[in-house]
Amino acid sequence: MLIPVDKVTYNVEIAGKKENPAIILLHGFTGDHTTWKNLSNALKPTLQVVSVDLLGHGKTDSPDQFDRYRMENATRDIIHLMDLLQIDNAHLLGYSMGGRLALGTATLYPNRFKTLILESASPGLKTEQEKIARMQSDESLATRILEQGVENFVNYWEDIPLFQSQKRLSADIQKQIRSQRLQNDPNGLANSLKGFGTGSQPSCWHKLQELNIPVLLICGKLDEKFCKIADEMNRLFPKSKTVEIKEAGHAIHVEEPDKFDTIVKKFLIEQD
Repeated sequence: MLIPVDKVTYNVEIAGKKENPAIILLHGFTGDHTTWKNLSNALKPTLQVVSVDLLGHGKTDSPDQFDRYRMENATRDIIHLMDLLQIDNAHLLGYSMGGRLALGTATLYPNRFKTLILESASPGLKTEQEKIARMQSDESLATRILEQGVENFVNYWEDIPLFQSQKRLSADIQKQIRSQRLQNDPNGLANSLKGFGTGSQPSCWHKLQELNIPVLLICGKLDEKFCKIADEMNRLFPKSKTVEIKEAGHAIHVEEPDKFDTIVKKFLIEQD
């Protein structure tokens, strides 16, 4: 379903009955709504599952101005989508980049969400020095995408340490992931890095203590960096818990989909 929002068009896939409670799913960088297929199938009997292609990804528009991708605009878009879909209150789940967006949206609009589920996510960088270094890195990657193309970038992206645990997946699944990544627009990926990269994102560490809704933090044990971030966030949220998956890295929902789906379903049932 294509939905116009503030001069751009979002692609949103909806499963389950409209009268059921809603959950909004936000994918990671280079992903799209199809990454949630297994989870959507698991949740749609009891929930209205709303999977969003984020700006610059999938079938959603890729604006030329990278400022359009910034956190304040991206969070406002999510709320606008909820309004257009007549969703007053929802569960919210985000992975990696989508987790940063989910967290940013929940902290800015806490009354619109029942729960927050973060998979391998971060509240942003703490120091200006870290932000500057990361912005320079993201700018370099964005230039690489525009000058050398999506395929060259995907070749590089598949081999970064963050995704080494995905090498254990079957050849068919790895092929599916690669095929989906290659379908993205180079301008959309580049501007996502420049406008919504971790360096550009405002830090919201200081807002975690104010978010008084149940929060589930999921990380893969093989992804030590994000498990440490999850533990630190868990100490700040008023109502949160962390689940660490032993045989998974950054993308738990891809590497251990059945375990991921079970954990999410159990958490949501506990909130009823």
